[in-house]
Amino acid sequence: MTKTESKFSALTAPNRSAKIDGRELAYRRFGEGPDLVLCMRFRGTLDLWDPLFLDTLAQSFTVTVFDYSGLGLSTGTPSYAKAAMAKDVHDLVEALGLEKVILGGWSLGGFAAMVYAAMHPQKVSHVLAIATMPPGPMIKPFEPLFFEAATKPVYSVEDEYVLFFEPSSSRSRRLADDSLARIASRSGVKDRITPPDVFLSSLAASSDPSSPFPDPEGALSAFFRTTSIPVLALCGDHDIMFPVENWYALNDLWPTLFVVTYPDCGHGPQHQYPELAAQMIASFVTCT
Repeated sequence: MTKTESKFSALTAPNRSAKIDGRELAYRRFGEGPDLVLCMRFRGTLDLWDPLFLDTLAQSFTVTVFDYSGLGLSTGTPSYAKAAMAKDVHDLVEALGLEKVILGGWSLGGFAAMVYAAMHPQKVSHVLAIATMPPGPMIKPFEPLFFEAATKPVYSVEDEYVLFFEPSSSRSRRLADDSLARIASRSGVKDRITPPDVFLSSLAASSDPSSPFPDPEGALSAFFRTTSIPVLALCGDHDIMFPVENWYALNDLWPTLFVVTYPDCGHGPQHQYPELAAQMIASFVTCT
C-alpha cells in the first residue's frame, strides 16, 4: 500500500495495467491495510463491483480489482478456464510484488480464487468464496432460469433482479436498485463491456458437463480438507446459480470452512448487503 492508494476510492481509483507475458492486465488499487485481491464473475469487469462494498472493504484492506486477460480493459486471449483465470491472479500478484494476499472471488471468480489458493497456498492467508460453489459435483443443481438471463446480450433491470437478487422480495428489489445506482455513479474512465461473442465462446470453451467446477481427480477437494487456510463462503439463501446447499454439505469435511447465509438474497449477497458483507469479511480475517 502507498499513501497514494489510500487517497482513492472505488469510484476515483485510476485504471492501471501490468504488462506480463505479452499482455496487459488492467487493475485498480485503493484503500489501506493488508492486500485483498478480488476475482470477478462471468461477464464482469472492473466497473461492476458495488462501490459501497469495495469502499467498506478499503477501510480495512488495500483492495485490488482487475480484468481477466482479453476482457474489459485487459489484453490477451480471453478464457474462463479455471487454470487461465488462476494464472491471471498469479501473474498480477507477482507483478505487484504482493507477498501474501486475502483472495476473494465472486461466482466464477471463486473458482479462480480456490484454484490459485491450492496452487500457491503460501501466498494466500484467507479465501473468500462469494456466491460460488466448492469444487466437485453439485449437491443441489442450478436453476435453468439463470442461464436464460445470464446469456442475454444486454441485461435489463429485471434481469439483474433475477440474476443477482431475489425478485420475489420487495426488500431485495429495493436494495438491488440502490446497488445498481451506486454502480452507475462512476463518472471517470470506465471499463469496456465484454461483447457477447467473447463471453459466450469463452464460457463454451471452458464448460464441463460434469459440473460447473469439476474436480475429476479430487485434488482440490483434498486440498481444502487438509488446509489451514480459513475459507469464508458468503451466500444468498436463494442463489439460482450456486445454491448454498452445496456448501452445507461440506460443513463437517472442510475444517476451516465458515458459511454465512443472507436472507431474501440471490447471487449477489455483497451487493444486496455491501456494508454487512464487507464488515463480515473484515471480522473473519481479524479473528481467524
